[in-house]
Amino acid sequence: MKKKLVLGATAAAVLTAGTFGAVSANATAPAAAPAAVAKADADRGNLRQTTHLTIDAATDAAEAVLEAAEKENQRVSVAVVDRNGNTVVTLRGDGAGPQSYESAVRKAFTAVSWNAPTSELAKRLEQAPNLKDIPGTLFLGGGAPVTANGGPIAGIGVAGAPSGDLDEKFARAGVAELAK
Repeated sequence: MKKKLVLGATAAAVLTAGTFGAVSANATAPAAAPAAVAKADADRGNLRQTTHLTIDAATDAAEAVLEAAEKENQRVSVAVVDRNGNTVVTLRGDGAGPQSYESAVRKAFTAVSWNAPTSELAKRLEQAPNLKDIPGTLFLGGGAPVTANGGPIAGIGVAGAPSGDLDEKFARAGVAELAK
């Protein structure tokens, strides 16, 4: 897996409102610089390296999920999200139900957020039923975390099979593809 260094960039834009709400942007620098500017200096510990899946790796994992499902004559959708829960890849398998697409994304988000399979997280609802109220989550089997260096880097969510157990089995096929 490749490591990616993400640096923030500062850009100044001046927005001007026109007569009837029209907005224009001007990329000229402001007259005065901000009073405090954070220095992105690796020597001072202001930067953190994180591990991210490439689009190719995420696509390979998603395709492995669809292949595993097809072998069992199941029609599913798969989503791969990054560590921050942003969707990297979604594939809707031929014949997958319309609800499966969003469910797959939410399962992937849930798995990476807690670094645990969603089937395990669903069991936690007995002790903490309010977990299900967290926006974007879905506590049903079918989500699996992807880890590297001991931490979560992505989540794979699958939806559309007749059970969460099957969805999760297919999600694990995607994780296994990444381990090759």
